[in-house]
Amino acid sequence: MPSARRSETRARRRSNSISTFAPGSPDLGSFPRHAWLRALRQGLTEIESHAFGYVAPKGLHSARVAVADYLRRTRGVLADPQHVVLCSGATQAIALLASVLSGQKMAMEDPGFWLHRMVLQHNGIKPLPVPIDDDGLTVEALVDSGATAVLATPAHQSPTGVILSAARRTALVQWARADHLVIEDDYDAEYRYDRAPVGALQGIAPHWVVYVGSTSKTLAPGLRIGWMVLPAHLVGPITLSKGLADTGSSVMDQIAFAKFLTSGGYDRHLRQMRRRYLTRRNVLLRALTRYVPEATVLGAAAGVHLTVRFPDGFPIAELVDRVARKRVRIEPLTPCYRRFRRPAAIRICGAGTHRPRSASRPDLAAPLRRSRPSGETLRMFQPERVVGREMDRSLRMSDVGGARM
Repeated sequence: MPSARRSETRARRRSNSISTFAPGSPDLGSFPRHAWLRALRQGLTEIESHAFGYVAPKGLHSARVAVADYLRRTRGVLADPQHVVLCSGATQAIALLASVLSGQKMAMEDPGFWLHRMVLQHNGIKPLPVPIDDDGLTVEALVDSGATAVLATPAHQSPTGVILSAARRTALVQWARADHLVIEDDYDAEYRYDRAPVGALQGIAPHWVVYVGSTSKTLAPGLRIGWMVLPAHLVGPITLSKGLADTGSSVMDQIAFAKFLTSGGYDRHLRQMRRRYLTRRNVLLRALTRYVPEATVLGAAAGVHLTVRFPDGFPIAELVDRVARKRVRIEPLTPCYRRFRRPAAIRICGAGTHRPRSASRPDLAAPLRRSRPSGETLRMFQPERVVGREMDRSLRMSDVGGARM
């Protein structure tokens, strides 16, 4: 009887589990718990007691120095700690900027991150849509829009994964220097696989670019750690807005993150996750090539998600619905568009599907197979054994030595 009950419990857990390929979260099971606790303990032994009072809205000085040093070293950002404001993730950064820039005409990539569009609208800004093509943001359309500020993701466009070309980068910087403002959301910039990293725009034009970053894709969105590197004229207004919003971010998290940065723990974690995500990306690419040869994959050279475009007329809504009934979650690209043509496309992410502590096989065991609903050829995700075995082998190799960070 006990054995039968255990079997029922395992079956119930399997039936309730959801394999998610939806973007938005890293592999939470790979959060470096031991290294983070060690950084927090070390930081607590060094911090003065007065730091536990009401912190300056910009954040602890030691944390801002650590973030500035890291950004200078890895992203080429010209980061003066006095111009760094720590915040609760990139979304709060966009909200604070929107509150300060509410009188300006602001543009945004189309497609772009739907949540950031909603944040701007919530703060009284109706972002002007600027189309994206294979070279990234179309600067000519930005000029024609009459906008005085733009929210952009030049290093890895969200959601298409396109990288802003060199010619477009030059044009965008020239536009900014004509008394305009670029809000550079450095989305997914830490993960590069098949090409050299692209430096931050802020390093070229620091007086006209606001640099925004966070740990939501590198560590965990639940930490709510983010930062802005601001031009001098925005430091005062943004600091005031941050203070009125929440009087400052968590001191404990700032202490731990500062020590994690200065000790090299963050660099080690990123190196391990790059290897792990590269393995998972390759499995997804092989599966897509085998089972959906007519689809076009975008954004594979960097980041933690892929954009998959299907031929015109492909029943995306039906695909999403059918795989949801198989307890697999994917996201259509439709909500990311505001004005321009909405192609048949989805975003899939292998980063957030991690090996549960009690499971013998990772949730990423999900190939593609053929199905023919409503007389149309439709490929769909379904947990199976073939890709599962391949992912098991790949993860075992990538996880060697990485269980305790």
